[in-house]
Amino acid sequence: MTLTELRYIVAVAREKHFGQAAKACNISQPTLSVAVKKLEDELGVQIFERRVNEVTLTPIGERIVQQAQLVLESAETVKSVASHGKNQLAGPLRIGAIYTIGPYLFPELIPILRTLAPDMPLVVEENYTTNLSSKLKNGELDVIIIALPYKEQGIVTLPLYKEPFVVLLPASHPLTQRKTIKSEHLENETVLLLGAGHCFREHVLEACPACVPRSGIEGDLPHTVEGGSLETIRHMVVSGLGVTVLPCTAAGADRYSQRLLEIRRFANPVPSRRIALAWRVSFPRPKVIDLLRDSIAACQLSCVSRIKPG
Repeated sequence: MTLTELRYIVAVAREKHFGQAAKACNISQPTLSVAVKKLEDELGVQIFERRVNEVTLTPIGERIVQQAQLVLESAETVKSVASHGKNQLAGPLRIGAIYTIGPYLFPELIPILRTLAPDMPLVVEENYTTNLSSKLKNGELDVIIIALPYKEQGIVTLPLYKEPFVVLLPASHPLTQRKTIKSEHLENETVLLLGAGHCFREHVLEACPACVPRSGIEGDLPHTVEGGSLETIRHMVVSGLGVTVLPCTAAGADRYSQRLLEIRRFANPVPSRRIALAWRVSFPRPKVIDLLRDSIAACQLSCVSRIKPG
């Protein structure tokens, strides 16, 4: 059994395809297939079920791949120690964030990190929570920034801040006459929501029962309209297509003339979400987590409230 063979089975598990795994490992498919079969014969178990155009892990294969990932991470730790001595802030950091956080946090966070850790190049990704979680567990990402609740085996989370939701309205909308808005005030409005797959959509629907999609009355606009991103939805509000609920950091009223857009807070209890860091228990650079926590706290996110460690 070699580290190379372990890398191969992790790649196959990730890609779910021998050809794509071989490409990712920069080897030929026959070479990879022979190596995986050799490891299976050595262990005396079948790691993968092979079907036409489909590769899946067997139950014992899942456990083997999980352990292989831990072994590979330990090997990388040895390399990191040898390359950078005790400087945990040297070497690349692969960090991901969900779509409704990244565009509003990264522009402030990245310059801070570059100043405090100039020897730590950043590889940044935005994605859905499910995809980020998979890449974190597979070792493709080191740390992710997500919204709670989030619970995965072998993953540690650190709550960072609480972010209230706000209502975004066209400036001429009658609801702008109110200082605060209740969920029921949106009952007869065309509510613009993110599409399926975005966790923020579920957070909004949980906090705002009046925003739950339903068919519109014949001849009227539908009660909900979906957008692919918060930026698209903001433009739709400016165009007068409806109203929306956004996390406060994404509201961005300053990006438009106040004649076009208005923001209103919710009445108590104010709906909100909690944002957190998540990383593998085996991640060998705890000082990086401390740096990220402090750097995010230094970002100018005036509408959020910090969560004290406890």
